Amino acid sequence: MRSMPHNNSDEQPKKIFTVTDIATIGVMAALLEVVKVALQSIPNVELVTLLIIVFTLYLGPKALIAVWGFVGMECAVYGIGLWTIMYVYVWPILVLLTCLLRKYKSQWPFVTLAAMFGLFFGAMCSIPYFFMGGPATALAWWVAGIPYDILHGITNFIGAAVLFTPLTNALKRIRNSVPD
Repeated sequence: MRSMPHNNSDEQPKKIFTVTDIATIGVMAALLEVVKVALQSIPNVELVTLLIIVFTLYLGPKALIAVWGFVGMECAVYGIGLWTIMYVYVWPILVLLTCLLRKYKSQWPFVTLAAMFGLFFGAMCSIPYFFMGGPATALAWWVAGIPYDILHGITNFIGAAVLFTPLTNALKRIRNSVPD
């Protein structure tokens, strides 16, 4: 019988998700849902975009799990609809874009990202309409929502400009106080 190579070191294999990651992801997903529900009565004012940006800066691509947890909670609360398709790809796009900008130390690339994300949210959400009714349907749906997208971009800019630094500082303090 052949024996396995013996590892003399005390090193354990690196875990993809630590217990802290799992708990953090759960809290982040719940926080996304709570913040969305808390602000849903104010049209096109939301903090989900900003929180996803900040969570991605904290967790990197692992933030995708929190985003999909949030989408799952949205489906549980509101049921499944066309918007579900949009949420499944739109929020991960934000995680990807944030990961690409992680090298920047200033808040302004992220504030700009939040504003642009709000401004183009309707355009990104028009994609299912393209497949359902063709380019004219997608364009009509997007154009009809442009005034709301403008408001969305402006409110995302203001929210991110005011809250980005306090939120990132809070997460840095949390990271420094939690053992690995």
